[in-house]
Amino acid sequence: MKKQRICIVGDGLSGLMTVIALNNLPNVEVHLIAKKNKRMKDKRTTAISKSNFDFFENIIGKLNNKLFWPSKKINLFYETSNQKINFLNFNENKNNLMYVFENDKVKEILLREIKKKKIKVIKKDIKKLSELENYDLKVLCLGRNSKIYQEIINSRSIHKDYKEIALTGYVKHSLKDVSTSQFFLKEGPLAILPFSKNSFSFVWSVKKEFIKKNIKSVISSKICKLLRFDKKVNISNIQSYPLTLNLKRTYYKNEALILGEGLHTIHPVAGQGFNLVTRDIKKLKEVLKYYTGLGISIKSSPALKDFSNYRKSENIITGLGIDVTHFFFKQNKLLEPLKELILKNFSKNNTLKKISKFISNQGLSI
Repeated sequence: MKKQRICIVGDGLSGLMTVIALNNLPNVEVHLIAKKNKRMKDKRTTAISKSNFDFFENIIGKLNNKLFWPSKKINLFYETSNQKINFLNFNENKNNLMYVFENDKVKEILLREIKKKKIKVIKKDIKKLSELENYDLKVLCLGRNSKIYQEIINSRSIHKDYKEIALTGYVKHSLKDVSTSQFFLKEGPLAILPFSKNSFSFVWSVKKEFIKKNIKSVISSKICKLLRFDKKVNISNIQSYPLTLNLKRTYYKNEALILGEGLHTIHPVAGQGFNLVTRDIKKLKEVLKYYTGLGISIKSSPALKDFSNYRKSENIITGLGIDVTHFFFKQNKLLEPLKELILKNFSKNNTLKKISKFISNQGLSI
């Protein structure tokens, strides 16, 4: 039987992960199509849940904890006019709750794996779907705003401009112990994500007008205050990008599927962006494995319809849920007393903590 051909377009994290995940499907040949120009460095970090880390290991093999830095502690704080409420904390003795990795280093691992598995890589700039007509399935991992998506979308997306930016960067320090933390501050939520013994990354979501000439000094001062550190910290790789909510209602057309940030872009406040992408890749692999294992051609099967039905509800509910969460923690003087009461009671409720922990790890799908 002639092998079915799948192409993954895009060599970002989503594209590279998808190539490796789909490569061992029965009777399938996978190609990676990447842009001709040199790939830009991605000096950011990404957080993934324990279940998604397990999926990484399933498709790649044993992973190094020096590259995937584990967290057993996660703390969430809310800043009021006179205190910081630690309204949610997880503290595991044995199991890791999540992992943080540097994007560029993991991309290098994935590219080496692609070379090791002798997966065909084609350097080509794709502008239209018609250029991919020889493939049985086209998976588009082209980021948030590719014009090619317009050939697929037939209904309006859920869209919202937060009029905010995310400030990201790396921090080197000499503190003994820095745990994964989320601070809901007056200026906006700030996440601390350790990725080595003496380094962590930060993601601070602020209003667009917050950008100032001395932004590095502002960030340094804020971090030192939050972590109660009286020495200077070394901040590098400061970047910023606009924050929007975009949830596609249409996932595919014919044999072309949108995947990655092009499918759903959400606020970083809960750190669920790439976790959703990884769950999408996992489900796509499961669906395709089922039909190709039966000897059914991808074109003749309802694989993409099944994938869309499985994943759309969780992606939309999660995206909107995070949007509501972001709105809840925005500063509002009239609602402050009520929010303080809710959060203080939340910290005492073990059932809510267990539910939060489960959803963060597994998502909403069972």
